[in-house]
Amino acid sequence: MAPYKLCAIVPVYNHGATVAAVAHDLRARGIDVMLVDDGSSEDCARVLDALAQEPGIQLVRRAVNGGKGAAVLDGLRAAYRQGYSHALQIDADGQHDRGDIERFIAVSRDNPQALVCGAPVYGADAPKARLYGRWLTRVWVWINTLSFNIYDAMCGFRIYPLPATVAVIDAERIGQRMDFDISIIVHLHWRGVPMLWLPTRVIYPQGGVSHFNVLRDNLLISRAHALLFFGMLWRAPRLLARRLRGAA
Repeated sequence: MAPYKLCAIVPVYNHGATVAAVAHDLRARGIDVMLVDDGSSEDCARVLDALAQEPGIQLVRRAVNGGKGAAVLDGLRAAYRQGYSHALQIDADGQHDRGDIERFIAVSRDNPQALVCGAPVYGADAPKARLYGRWLTRVWVWINTLSFNIYDAMCGFRIYPLPATVAVIDAERIGQRMDFDISIIVHLHWRGVPMLWLPTRVIYPQGGVSHFNVLRDNLLISRAHALLFFGMLWRAPRLLARRLRGAA
């Protein structure tokens, strides 16, 4: 088995006010950082250019905005080409609790074939509409995987095993925007990639930058559920057989 080698992938779209703190915290923990600029404004681009001059931080730049998923996909492919075995996906806005990173890495090292996923713990600051939407997505994901093994499909705080993940993204149609997190985790489940869940606090900082477009992204997520549903139908016999073997 190849040595365990991790980097962090941070998709960035106009997070100039917060991305430096995230990148510096990751570097302080000894983690290589790959910033993926998804067509940010000039002000944010200058922040990223300066960060990319620091040791252990590199920049992948997309010419035009393609969405969070497109940025993470570019980062995953670049990390794999550079010989990393695993990639930590973490947001640039400070929403994820970076105090949990070492715990995620320890579990990933002990289970290198597994996708290590954040099981979000919300506080009173969480928008209620987001919580309701996540519950609906959870039900659809249970339907589309014929299992209850995916606790939360929308938390983008994860450590991916890159060989299995890149095999999926090179072979399947994966969501490019806010539908990415749902799409990739269902496809990984369909391929039998083991998943481990760790509780982690989700923070909604005051003045935080959110690029979630209520109409567009909810339509994209609904479309993703529909496409995954039809993908599940022809996989259903294999998925059910796997469940029966697991119960035996």
